[in-house]
Amino acid sequence: MRDVQKGSPEFPLAIDRVGVKNLKVPLLVQDRGQGQQHTVADVDLCVDLPGRFKGTHMSRFLEALSCWNQVLTYDSFKELLSDVSCRLDAQKAHLRFDFSYFYPRRAPVSGHEFSMDYKSFLSGEFSQGRIKMAQGVEVPVMTVCPCSLAISRHGAHSQRAYVRIRCGYKGLLWLEELIDLAMRSGSSPVYPLLKREDEKFVTDEAFDKPTFVEDVVRYTANRLSSHPRILWYEAEVESFESIHNHSAYAMITGGVK
Repeated sequence: MRDVQKGSPEFPLAIDRVGVKNLKVPLLVQDRGQGQQHTVADVDLCVDLPGRFKGTHMSRFLEALSCWNQVLTYDSFKELLSDVSCRLDAQKAHLRFDFSYFYPRRAPVSGHEFSMDYKSFLSGEFSQGRIKMAQGVEVPVMTVCPCSLAISRHGAHSQRAYVRIRCGYKGLLWLEELIDLAMRSGSSPVYPLLKREDEKFVTDEAFDKPTFVEDVVRYTANRLSSHPRILWYEAEVESFESIHNHSAYAMITGGVK
């Protein structure tokens, strides 16, 4: 049968990325506490395409995934990208997994434990036999407004904020490390299960540590900067304000990509 994809395009422009997005697959990821955990991931898998070709071969992306062992490690990640590059005769291949990572959280007073899900990702680019990887998480925290606390007679407004981290690293960097780092940057962590004694503790703790969105992003960036295995980072904080019809936002980048 004629290979239409290898035909000449009307405009012979090189394409930076072409492939498949939002493909759901079962995934087994490394877990610092339990060894491994099962989850479901959205996959983006792409390659570059020279200008002389009309199209890529979409079926080959899924063929590569079907032959992959679906266990997410550095070696298996690199192996999948290498296979995709070979199958599609590409100079570069790009891969991203977005998934929920479950991390047990213990209530601060009662000690009750329940797993909390965190939006996480692992991405990478493969070129000339080398791979560049990045990973990240989104972590909810509680913030209490310092200004509101200083000027109000009956308390202060508080809300949930999200700390989003994206970073490059060397060696093994556990998602739990990034989650713990982000949780310590707000007025208080957010917990899945709280009894009344826990709720009192969390409220008192948060009001003892009021934080602007600027404070939270600075705390996060400072901890990322001092981490021995993090090479570069992007730290974002979005606070979903309880008394405003908008979010407060701050971002800091550091290191060298």
